[in-house]
Amino acid sequence: VIRPDGKPGIFGVVTLLAGVSVLPMTEDGYVYITEEYRYGVERDSIEAASGGMEEGQTALETAKKELQEETGLTAEEWYDCGMVDPLTSVMVAPQRLFIARGLRQGESNPEGTEVITMHKKKLDDLYQMVINGEITHAPTCVLILRAKLLSIGK
Repeated sequence: VIRPDGKPGIFGVVTLLAGVSVLPMTEDGYVYITEEYRYGVERDSIEAASGGMEEGQTALETAKKELQEETGLTAEEWYDCGMVDPLTSVMVAPQRLFIARGLRQGESNPEGTEVITMHKKKLDDLYQMVINGEITHAPTCVLILRAKLLSIGK
């Protein structure tokens, strides 16, 4: 590359599958949130149901699949909350965000690599966890903040 100062340089970019994150919310303001050990940060992470889009799959199709696999939930209403780019300096990893409403509980079907614990918490409590730095998964933080700002779930 030619750097902004005009000198030649080397620059690498990592490209990941585009992904989705889903925040499932009940009519009375509760949110189903997952907790899973993440090797990258070497600790449990509290996150919205999330996953990568397979070739030929739309973001909404992926969101529905990930929600069911990780939580056992299906939803009647879907709100597209836009997208985020979690790391813009050296990584291409766009993440489409959804809020799911009109929930029905079924059986989860996690992948063999996933050990997921599901929690049911009030949106206000999750909002405070974002503010306190207890939730650090960027797409989940954005979803919680957008849900709070839009007063979804109230």
